[in-house]
Amino acid sequence: MKVIVLGAGIIGVSTAWHLLNEGHDVTVVDRQPDAALETSFANGAQISVSFCEPWANAGAPFKVAKWLLRDDSPLLFRPKLDPHQWRWGLSFLTQCNDAAFERNVRQLVALGRYSHESLKGVVAATGIQYERLERGILHFFSSQADFEAGAAGAELMRKYGVDRRVMDRDAVLKVEPALAAFGPNIHGGTFTPSDESGDAQVFTQKLAALCRARGATFLHSTAIERIDTLGGQISGVRVRSLADGAKAPVRTLVADQYVAAMGSYTAPMLRQLGIWLNIYPAKGYSATLKLKRPQDASVVSLLDDTRKIAISRLGDHIRIAGTAELAGYDTSLDGATAQKRCAALVRRYEELFPGVADLSQPNYWTGLRPSTPTNIPYIGRSSLPNLWLNAGHGTLGWTHGAGSGQALAELISGKRPALSFGFCGESLPASRPFVPAKRPSAART
Repeated sequence: MKVIVLGAGIIGVSTAWHLLNEGHDVTVVDRQPDAALETSFANGAQISVSFCEPWANAGAPFKVAKWLLRDDSPLLFRPKLDPHQWRWGLSFLTQCNDAAFERNVRQLVALGRYSHESLKGVVAATGIQYERLERGILHFFSSQADFEAGAAGAELMRKYGVDRRVMDRDAVLKVEPALAAFGPNIHGGTFTPSDESGDAQVFTQKLAALCRARGATFLHSTAIERIDTLGGQISGVRVRSLADGAKAPVRTLVADQYVAAMGSYTAPMLRQLGIWLNIYPAKGYSATLKLKRPQDASVVSLLDDTRKIAISRLGDHIRIAGTAELAGYDTSLDGATAQKRCAALVRRYEELFPGVADLSQPNYWTGLRPSTPTNIPYIGRSSLPNLWLNAGHGTLGWTHGAGSGQALAELISGKRPALSFGFCGESLPASRPFVPAKRPSAART
């Protein structure tokens, strides 16, 4: 079959790769001049199966209320005259209870474990290099209360098969000695040795190149003008080349099946078709710093619970990423709030690792995470029979990208993925047990 994938981030490119594995003819469309230039560009770099706890929990409303007036708060909700924001917020509140939390965790862990196996398979088959570190993720806590809550979260992860270990301060410092200067402030931590880190942009762009080598067509610098329907299904996608300027002609791309993988922009695009996805952008930030003393920098990927930020080593650079701002589709970095949130990332790194990084030229970035109230993405068939969804991955696009792509490719091919997950659409094939795939022989390219 001919399949058109709309979006060339980690989700869209992973979907394209697995569609090729299923024998399909694939075209990928994206408005940027290359793959992974939006939300996949400079994220937290973590493959974190262990840290997939939904934002919505019993204590979340109180925390959000406490943070309302803080420009540097981990989760910032700025009310707007936007019905989609309020719809999202009200749905979020319905998930702030223990039963919903555990139900959502169960699905996220299932997808995370499946996706991690899928990623390992892709890496083994391709030999892609992307600053990968298989050293686990260490989550540390700066108060006893937070540590106790983290230990409870670790117990829940272990319940669903994730080896997230609880450890005291001494054990934390043994895993990551670079935290020694901050050590007196650490009350404990959790560590998941199976988690890992790496550069999502590098991985996605290299995978896109391999897709092209296998025959996939990539239409970059191409705007999606609209999606046409006829007889209750998609009849084509109207696109226009951005490289040719404002007067470029609009043409229609036609395929047998279509995949919407446009991140936060999936929701407004599909509303034109009467498809209402509860996806709202959560503006996230990152700072990438050159290391002055690489020998003193962390090599284990870290989660700082106090600031809700991820810290990952990428060669001779460090990436600090996190926070979420629910304030619409703004991607600017020059506003007062954005500047405060960026500065807070660098300031916190200096508190943790004084003098280790060059703070004079931080590379700031922001992206829109496509978030759902449950943190569970939309994967599966839409209400239109030849339109498929792969969107709404929030902060876990890098963690869930490979598996989401594989699962959707299998669904499009009439198969049922081997994981317990609430896929969109009906009449799915019978389920089959999850068995980690045998690794194909590596073919270095």
